[in-house]
Amino acid sequence: MNKQFHLTKDGIEELNAEIKQLMSRRVEIAEAINIARQQGDLSENAEYTAAKSDQERTEKRIAEIDHILKNVAVIKQRKSDKVVLGSVVELKNAEGKATFTVVGTVEADPLSGKVSDVSPIGSALLGKSVGDDVEIVLPSKTKKYKVASIS
Repeated sequence: MNKQFHLTKDGIEELNAEIKQLMSRRVEIAEAINIARQQGDLSENAEYTAAKSDQERTEKRIAEIDHILKNVAVIKQRKSDKVVLGSVVELKNAEGKATFTVVGTVEADPLSGKVSDVSPIGSALLGKSVGDDVEIVLPSKTKKYKVASIS
């Protein structure tokens, strides 16, 4: 049984755009390999080695994205009074505000405010309601917030 990957529609679109871009790179990489082959001895050909490594990374990523897209479960945006996958949560404390979107592990991007449901922040938020206190335990410190809104 394959693992299901939870993604929003935006996350699926991003992966489709990435795989399309990677597939278009195949031609460039094949051309770089061909040019490097023409230079002679492949055992000491840095351009050939680099092009083959690039090809391997690209093919692995294409296969990875393909696997994810074949086993995707779409996170449906639904109105809920509790934090669930896909919720946008605004937190407040004395220091200010923080906004997070709870997503699956594949789509997580903490720098963009997208936290995984299994991350310390995401798991602390799941199931909370507006007005609930949230304690987020991070490696360096623990922060306390109140859930201000869920959308």
